[in-house]
Amino acid sequence: MKSRWISLIVFLSFTTLLFSLAPKSLTDLQGSSAWGDEDKLPFPKNATFTTLITTPRAIEGLTGDNHRNLYTGGSGTPRCPVWQINIHNPSLTPVGFVEPTSPPAPSLNCAFSGIAFDDARNLYVADGTAGIIYFFNPNAKTPPTAAIFAQGAPGTNGLAFDRRGNLWTGDGTTGQGRVWKITSPGANCTASPPINCEEVFRIQPMANDLDPATTGGISNVGSDRRTLPPGTINAARMASNTLNSQPLVANGIAFNGDGDMFVIDTARGALWKVEFRRNGNLKSPTGCDTTFTTNTLCLSNIFVAHPILEGGDGIALDKDENIWVDANERNAVAVVTKKGVVLEIFRNPVNSAGLRNSADSAVGNDHILEFPTSPFLTGKLFCTANSDGNRRDNSPRDVGEINAGAPQDGPIPLGKISCMDQELKIPGLRLPID
Repeated sequence: MKSRWISLIVFLSFTTLLFSLAPKSLTDLQGSSAWGDEDKLPFPKNATFTTLITTPRAIEGLTGDNHRNLYTGGSGTPRCPVWQINIHNPSLTPVGFVEPTSPPAPSLNCAFSGIAFDDARNLYVADGTAGIIYFFNPNAKTPPTAAIFAQGAPGTNGLAFDRRGNLWTGDGTTGQGRVWKITSPGANCTASPPINCEEVFRIQPMANDLDPATTGGISNVGSDRRTLPPGTINAARMASNTLNSQPLVANGIAFNGDGDMFVIDTARGALWKVEFRRNGNLKSPTGCDTTFTTNTLCLSNIFVAHPILEGGDGIALDKDENIWVDANERNAVAVVTKKGVVLEIFRNPVNSAGLRNSADSAVGNDHILEFPTSPFLTGKLFCTANSDGNRRDNSPRDVGEINAGAPQDGPIPLGKISCMDQELKIPGLRLPID
């Protein structure tokens, strides 16, 4: 009888322990900082946004200086301006121009994506379609014409400098996941051999593309993420067309204070963390899947993956190294804490049509996001560029405050910059420029 009581006591004690350790809600699975403890979180609760300025051209990429100025480039046909926008007195002031030539830029168009300063106050802008990175020293009085810093970087998107002064970029919509380190001007990343440029690693693509001659006819192993539209599904969840894959795995790039790199993976809704040795060589493991190139990062390098991060585009760090993410396809802004907790800061409210691509009159289209692509933290202010892509939550894009499908430089704005109405509790990193 005594042994039965001992067994019962042990069983009840073990059961109590299990219940005490079990998560009480889904938010508990995300970490100790759940939105139920909003008073303890150092992030704005119930954030709202207001348009700072609209632009007559499509924009992607946003940066700033330490004097409350933002910078972005206007894509389209030449000459393509790079604007300075003062936060206190917003207007589009040209501080430089890009004049693409053919070749290599097709149809003499600019297609800006990333933008970044170096510590000498030179400004770099990426053109993913042309595979070119331009640079110039911005000047509002006499705007210069940008020179080519690097070419042969198809899809070049996010830009970031490491503490050794090297410029890093990924290959964006090409979907191969290549991430290059560019060491000096005159670079060509895909020349044979590359010039002043190195493909250091690859983010694992969604699928491989092996040579059928060497694989017995097998190719395209992996998965394919579709975004809607133009792909469509019916009530039975069957695809009636299969257009518009989302292959982009190497998008926004940023470094923390330890020199670790973060790369946002748009297709997976994942954030990768890449570590380097003191000599600058890659430390993170590669080559775990032999169907990909040997420099492809292992999946163990994924810092966090979460549905809130789906469509993740640009990223930016605050002083505590929390990572802010523009989730473009969801018309949302999220933050990933240093410990890997994922929180949604803002998402467009649902309008009367049951969509999130425009606002009802009570809210106003100047208080919503329209495909946010590029976040920037200046002091305690959070701003983002909006490119009005025609996908997922932002589709159809011809409603709202902007319409990127309209003619450039016409009466309908094609892009906009929106800023959060609430101050950040943790300010952004101070830039290493005057």
